[in-house]
Order: sequence, then C-alpha cells, then structure tokens
Amino acid sequence: MRYVERKGARVPALGFGTWQLKGDECVDMVRFALDEVGYRHIDTAQAYENEDEVGQAIADSDADRDEVFLTTKVWMDRLEPDDMKRSAEESLQRLKTDYVDLLLIHWPNPEVDLDASLRALEELKSAGKARHIGVSNFTVKLLKEAVEEHGADLLCNQVEYHPFMSQTPVLDYLRGADMMLTAYCPIAQGETFGNPVLKRIGQTHDKNEAQVALRWLIEQDGVAAIPRTSNKDHCRQNFEIFDFALSDGEIAEIDGLEKGARLINPSWAPAWDTAA
Repeated sequence: MRYVERKGARVPALGFGTWQLKGDECVDMVRFALDEVGYRHIDTAQAYENEDEVGQAIADSDADRDEVFLTTKVWMDRLEPDDMKRSAEESLQRLKTDYVDLLLIHWPNPEVDLDASLRALEELKSAGKARHIGVSNFTVKLLKEAVEEHGADLLCNQVEYHPFMSQTPVLDYLRGADMMLTAYCPIAQGETFGNPVLKRIGQTHDKNEAQVALRWLIEQDGVAAIPRTSNKDHCRQNFEIFDFALSDGEIAEIDGLEKGARLINPSWAPAWDTAA
C-alpha cells in the first residue's frame, strides 16, 4: 500500500468508494473490500444514503476501527453551523463510530456563509468528532477563500479526476497549501476500458486499463483515488496496483489523454477551473 502523508494524516492512497451502493450489497461489498482484499480507506457521504450499511460493514469487519480511514461528507443543504453539527452527529450514529477520519463539505453552497461553515467544521474537529476536515468539489478560487481568507486548516479536496480530465490548477494549489487531492470517478465510470493507450500500457505490465489509470493517479504527489464497484472481481483488481510502476514515458502518454471530459457536472456546480 502507498500512503499520502499531509498534516499528520497518513491516508491509504487507494480507497473503496461507496456511491450508489445500497442495502445488503453495500454491506457485503465494504466487508469484502476490508476483509478479503485489504482496503483500509472507505469513502461514503450522507447523500449516498448508505452510512448505516457502511458502518455495519466496518463493525462486522475483522479490521479494527482505528485501522480504517473513514470519510463522510455533509450535504450542501446542511452547511449552516448548527445544522452541520447535527448532521455530523447523525452520520456518526449511522456509521456506529465516535469519529470519522475525514469530514468534508460535499459541495460548495454560495447561499451559506463559507466562513461560518468552516468554523463549524473546525469545532467538530476540536471536539474529536472528525480527526481531519476538508472539502469536495472546490475550485481554486474557493480553496483560496477557505484557506487564505478564512484560515481553514484543511487536509483534502475531493474532486473528479481521471486520465481524461486534468486537475492541474487544483493540484498545484493543493500542493502549495500542503493539502491532498482525493480522486473520485478515477476510472471515468468505466470509460478507461477500451482506451488504446491505456490498454497497450496495461499489456506491458499484465494489467488492465483501470489498473493503469489508478496507478497513474496514486503515483502523483499528494493524490489518492477511491474507485467504486459492485463487482468483487473488479474490487480486487483495483487493489492489485502496487506491484508495478509506470515509466516516465508511459506517464507522459497518459497525461496526453486529457480532453476536458468532465462526467459530474450538476446544475449547482461551481465555475470549474480549466486545464492549465
């Protein structure tokens, strides 16, 4: 396993995402990821409506709670300070834990004072409810506001990131601020499969296209990835990326696949940064 180390945190660079996993399938997949494969980084969110199941799977797992880096997120309609605190407490109850390792603002909400939301996050961290705090889907402009204007001590920005969409401006800012990036949709919702460049590189290493994309991500400074799957074979394959490395030439080829292919772009999204 590789780790991303920032601000005293040691985060497994490969995690298991749980978006769209529900009910018994969610419990089964998270427990499989932990016990049968070896994941130690689990990502969920209030909006996924599966915190109960994720918490049950971790509780049932052979892994001790302190071995699992657990992330959840507060939805954008609950960012007023008092509501955020209530929301976080509800998440902890559903997750059957006294703390999460990382608590994120899921999406920015321009109708709520950002400074007030960030202060509430800091209070949750001070109270031991979250060991680290961060944001998701923040642009460079929003990151600067949070860090430079409001002085927030953030660990992470979680954003869509895969070989077909650059996050260079965000990454450059995060590295300068000693923060990490967690990549969601890291295999572009399956679009990596069939890509001729990724396929050819994979054949060189006896790996598939998704494994190459994930390796490309975690080899980058300060980047973790959280692929989601409901397929146990894919869950295991996604984890089998620590026994090879990409050459500088292969990395350059993958860098060249960028085409601005954003997959997650809801109506409430901020004005995204473009590739530098």
